Amino acid sequence: MSSNATRFESLLEAVPDALVGMDQEGVISFVNRQTELLFGYDRDDLIGRPVETLVPEPLWQIYAQHKEEYFADPRTRSSGLDVVLSGRHQDGSEFPINVSLSHIDTGDVLLVITAVGDVAKQKLAVKNAQLTAAIVQYSDDAIIASTLAGVITSWNPAAERMYGYSGQEMIGRYAGLLLPDDRAGEMQANLGAVRGGQAVQRLETIRVRKDGTEVPVSITVAPIRDESGVVVGASAVHRDVTEQRKAYEAAQRMSAIVESSDDAIFGSTLEGTITSWNRAAERLFDYSSEEMIGTSGRLLSPRDHTDEIRTILAKVGSGQPIEHLETIRIRKDGTVFPVSLTVSPIRGADGAVVGASAICRDVTQQRQAFETAQRITTIVEFSGEAIIGAAFDGSITTWNPAAERMYGYSSEEIVGKPIDLLIPEDRTGEIEAILAKISAGLPVEHLETIRVRRDGTAFPVSLSVSPIRDAEGTIIGTSVIHRDVTEHK
Repeated sequence: MSSNATRFESLLEAVPDALVGMDQEGVISFVNRQTELLFGYDRDDLIGRPVETLVPEPLWQIYAQHKEEYFADPRTRSSGLDVVLSGRHQDGSEFPINVSLSHIDTGDVLLVITAVGDVAKQKLAVKNAQLTAAIVQYSDDAIIASTLAGVITSWNPAAERMYGYSGQEMIGRYAGLLLPDDRAGEMQANLGAVRGGQAVQRLETIRVRKDGTEVPVSITVAPIRDESGVVVGASAVHRDVTEQRKAYEAAQRMSAIVESSDDAIFGSTLEGTITSWNRAAERLFDYSSEEMIGTSGRLLSPRDHTDEIRTILAKVGSGQPIEHLETIRIRKDGTVFPVSLTVSPIRGADGAVVGASAICRDVTQQRQAFETAQRITTIVEFSGEAIIGAAFDGSITTWNPAAERMYGYSSEEIVGKPIDLLIPEDRTGEIEAILAKISAGLPVEHLETIRVRRDGTAFPVSLSVSPIRDAEGTIIGTSVIHRDVTEHK
């Protein structure tokens, strides 16, 4: 056998399809190894036999009908395009095949036979490969393939955007270029897992861009296998989780604020079912979170406030907040107390309102303080003695009706003016001594002195001076009761 013939035979054996050569009478002249595998025959059993041995009568009928036409214009034909054909296995079973006929220079006909199932698999494989390529190309995630030694073999557009390197810059380079110095061993660990056929899923880590900036990423690494199933590389999906991490950290901060808040904060559905319940809510209402979550928030309202709850949830459901609503709520032990309620919409990722968040503040003390202030104001207003407030700079801040009667100034005339207007010139130093004592937190009681009316007349008074404190207890001014002791004198 010549070297050319040997090379030709080797070529036929390497073709993945079944090749059958036949003369113009349909007698098989040669077959390759794939024909033996596909039909179950040894080639010696096929040489010299009619082609019907492998392909039943329909093919031969087509060939016989068009033989003269075919050899007049011997182009490659695919009989499978017009008719479904069957192949016959050595055991007699038939199976669908695709057959192409080609003219050979020797005058013989070459049949290229492929099982229809294999064709379908090939087409599906091509389709899947095209789909995979499209997914990789247009993915928002960086998708990077490498050898088991870590050399990059593919680099999609999202990887270019994420890391700043082009595909030309990265393909053929070591993937460790993307790792910070303190994580150098991480990639080898991942590749070690992949060599063993294991995937690494959602690894939260850090990678480095071309400009040197670090980026938090979630990485999933999977084995790449060849046709025989051997792991030959690794495919990694890198997702930038900067925004997710920021959102998580913001959520953590918000959660900490809610948990440490002195105000009761709880969430609910738009139907009123409690979904979250902080510690302050436990202290305020005496219900634990286990008792309240999943329970209707109406449990916290008096029966005559049912319509109020319905109105609040309807308003919040339409996207409108409720601010500083003064209302009543009930503790676990049945006691009723006043609250200030602020309710805001909770929105989903699409912006739709999915629930309500309520901040509930116990205003019992504020209401008591207000009522006390109201009583004191009434006492001051109707007192028979002049009661005057002043700042530390000596300016008058309050002036009751008795002070108007005693000194002749209306409150409009005197508020904001210096207290010196009421003091004789020879007693101006008296104020400094009083303020020094008040600054030390000591009251001044029944100080006998002289004051001056609007008309200039001087008269004897008894003064009682007390400090005025702010909410933190800091002394910010004085309150003075002036009593005219003329009759007493």
